[in-house]
Amino acid sequence: MSADGTPQQGTRRIDRVLAEDYLAGLGEAPLADVRASRDEAEQDEVDLSYIRRLVQGRMDIIRAELNHREGGAQGSVVDNLANVLADEPRAGARGLGRHVTIEPSRVDSHRRYVEALVADVDLTDTAARTTDELHHAMRVLSDEEQALSAKRRQVQAVMDTCQAEITRRYRDGEADVSTLLNEA
Repeated sequence: MSADGTPQQGTRRIDRVLAEDYLAGLGEAPLADVRASRDEAEQDEVDLSYIRRLVQGRMDIIRAELNHREGGAQGSVVDNLANVLADEPRAGARGLGRHVTIEPSRVDSHRRYVEALVADVDLTDTAARTTDELHHAMRVLSDEEQALSAKRRQVQAVMDTCQAEITRRYRDGEADVSTLLNEA
């Protein structure tokens, strides 16, 4: 923290992972450090994915309410909430199919962050919101979803670079697979 209580630049994990010099010296770093860098980036990727899904869920609720108002849905959003929030792929959605073995960190903090994005539009009762309020909230959430997606792609590139270095070391004989078995 700086003297005025604001976070200093680069103190958050995401700031470190996306810093220009994060991958500097990767080829010379000890294998354990390369793995730690990959794991740190992976945690950020999981957190960004979690926040992004929270944002998308709220967008789904708003979209369902707007669709209901246009006469395109039977019943209220509350009546159809399970279908609205079902984990079915969206049209045009692209995933990288990454296997995730860790959970998001700071879940409550992430939830509060997303709630604060549209704090002026209470989404617990979308029917009580005006159409203009819902469109405004959708724009705010859509902008955030795009920013999160861009940042997530950057973090994935860092993960991929670290993983490529680990793979190269095993392929070139600089690292020994038997050490993995001894660690298990």
